[in-house]
Amino acid sequence: MKKNQITILYVDDEEINLLVFEKNFERKFSILTATSGQEGLTKLEQHGDEIDVVVSDMKMPQMNGVEFIRSARESNPDIVYFILSGFQYNEEIDEAVKNGNVQQFFMKPMNMEEITNVIEKTTNNSL
Repeated sequence: MKKNQITILYVDDEEINLLVFEKNFERKFSILTATSGQEGLTKLEQHGDEIDVVVSDMKMPQMNGVEFIRSARESNPDIVYFILSGFQYNEEIDEAVKNGNVQQFFMKPMNMEEITNVIEKTTNNSL
Protein backbone atom coordinates (compact mmCIF):
# COMPACT_ATOMS: atom_id res chain seq x y z
CA MET A 1 0.00 0.00 0.00
CA LYS A 2 1.46 3.34 -1.06
CA LYS A 3 1.27 6.22 1.39
CA ASN A 4 0.16 9.56 0.09
CA GLN A 5 2.68 11.74 1.92
CA ILE A 6 6.42 11.52 2.48
CA THR A 7 7.47 11.81 6.14
CA ILE A 8 10.72 13.63 6.90
CA LEU A 9 12.62 13.72 10.17
CA TYR A 10 14.68 16.93 10.34
CA VAL A 11 17.43 17.02 12.98
CA ASP A 12 19.06 20.34 13.92
CA ASP A 13 20.25 21.73 17.25
CA GLU A 14 18.98 25.24 16.45
CA GLU A 15 15.25 25.73 17.11
CA ILE A 16 14.94 28.47 14.49
CA ASN A 17 16.23 26.11 11.78
CA LEU A 18 13.69 23.47 12.83
CA LEU A 19 10.90 26.04 12.61
CA VAL A 20 12.03 27.38 9.23
CA PHE A 21 12.35 23.87 7.80
CA GLU A 22 8.93 22.85 9.11
CA LYS A 23 7.19 26.01 7.83
CA ASN A 24 8.81 25.69 4.40
CA PHE A 25 8.00 22.03 3.86
CA GLU A 26 4.87 21.24 5.92
CA ARG A 27 2.48 21.78 3.00
CA LYS A 28 4.32 19.23 0.90
CA PHE A 29 5.57 16.68 3.46
CA SER A 30 4.80 15.39 6.91
CA ILE A 31 7.56 16.80 9.18
CA LEU A 32 8.97 15.50 12.46
CA THR A 33 11.80 17.37 14.17
CA ALA A 34 14.51 16.63 16.70
CA THR A 35 16.97 18.97 18.41
CA SER A 36 19.89 16.52 18.64
CA GLY A 37 21.23 13.30 17.19
CA GLN A 38 20.14 11.48 20.34
CA GLU A 39 16.59 12.84 20.08
CA GLY A 40 16.65 11.92 16.40
CA LEU A 41 17.51 8.31 17.29
CA THR A 42 14.63 8.28 19.79
CA LYS A 43 12.20 9.62 17.14
CA LEU A 44 13.41 6.91 14.76
CA GLU A 45 12.72 4.26 17.42
CA GLN A 46 9.22 5.66 17.91
CA HIS A 47 8.32 6.43 14.28
CA GLY A 48 10.86 4.54 12.15
CA ASP A 49 8.17 2.71 10.19
CA GLU A 50 6.59 6.05 9.19
CA ILE A 51 9.77 7.98 8.31
CA ASP A 52 10.92 7.93 4.67
CA VAL A 53 13.65 10.58 4.79
CA VAL A 54 16.04 12.00 7.38
CA VAL A 55 17.65 15.41 6.86
CA SER A 56 20.30 16.26 9.44
CA ASP A 57 22.37 19.30 10.21
CA MET A 58 26.09 18.52 10.25
CA LYS A 59 27.42 20.60 13.15
CA MET A 60 25.66 19.62 16.39
CA PRO A 61 26.92 19.10 19.95
CA GLN A 62 27.64 15.56 21.20
CA MET A 63 26.98 13.86 17.84
CA ASN A 64 27.47 15.44 14.40
CA GLY A 65 25.21 14.71 11.44
CA VAL A 66 27.36 11.97 9.93
CA GLU A 67 27.73 10.23 13.31
CA PHE A 68 23.97 10.45 13.85
CA ILE A 69 23.22 9.04 10.39
CA ARG A 70 25.75 6.23 10.81
CA SER A 71 24.02 5.23 14.03
CA ALA A 72 20.50 5.70 12.60
CA ARG A 73 21.23 3.53 9.54
CA GLU A 74 22.07 0.55 11.75
CA SER A 75 18.42 0.10 12.73
CA ASN A 76 16.82 2.00 9.82
CA PRO A 77 18.72 1.06 6.65
CA ASP A 78 15.79 1.70 4.28
CA ILE A 79 15.43 5.39 5.10
CA VAL A 80 17.07 7.93 2.76
CA TYR A 81 19.52 10.24 4.57
CA PHE A 82 20.67 13.76 3.70
CA ILE A 83 22.99 16.33 5.30
CA LEU A 84 21.98 20.01 5.31
CA SER A 85 24.68 22.37 6.56
CA GLY A 86 25.78 25.97 6.55
CA PHE A 87 29.37 24.73 6.62
CA GLN A 88 31.31 23.61 3.60
CA TYR A 89 31.33 20.10 2.22
CA ASN A 90 34.21 18.30 3.93
CA GLU A 91 36.03 14.97 3.93
CA GLU A 92 33.74 13.40 6.53
CA ILE A 93 30.62 14.28 4.49
CA ASP A 94 32.34 13.20 1.26
CA GLU A 95 33.17 9.81 2.77
CA ALA A 96 29.55 9.39 3.99
CA VAL A 97 28.24 10.18 0.50
CA LYS A 98 30.74 7.85 -1.19
CA ASN A 99 29.95 4.92 1.12
CA GLY A 100 26.21 5.43 0.70
CA ASN A 101 25.36 6.50 4.25
CA VAL A 102 24.31 9.93 2.99
CA GLN A 103 22.38 10.31 -0.27
CA GLN A 104 23.29 13.95 -0.84
CA PHE A 105 24.61 17.14 0.78
CA PHE A 106 22.51 20.33 0.78
CA MET A 107 23.95 23.75 1.61
CA LYS A 108 22.29 26.31 3.90
CA PRO A 109 20.60 28.60 3.25
CA MET A 110 18.44 25.83 1.86
CA ASN A 111 17.16 25.76 -1.67
CA MET A 112 13.59 24.53 -1.08
CA GLU A 113 12.99 23.60 -4.70
CA GLU A 114 16.20 21.55 -4.93
CA ILE A 115 15.49 19.74 -1.65
CA THR A 116 11.86 19.04 -2.61
CA ASN A 117 12.84 17.72 -6.06
CA VAL A 118 15.61 15.47 -4.73
CA ILE A 119 13.46 14.08 -1.92
CA GLU A 120 10.55 13.39 -4.26
CA LYS A 121 12.80 11.78 -6.86
CA THR A 122 14.61 9.64 -4.28
CA THR A 123 11.51 8.49 -2.42
CA ASN A 124 9.45 7.82 -5.55
CA ASN A 125 12.08 5.22 -6.36
CA SER A 126 11.80 3.66 -2.92
CA LEU A 127 8.11 4.04 -1.89
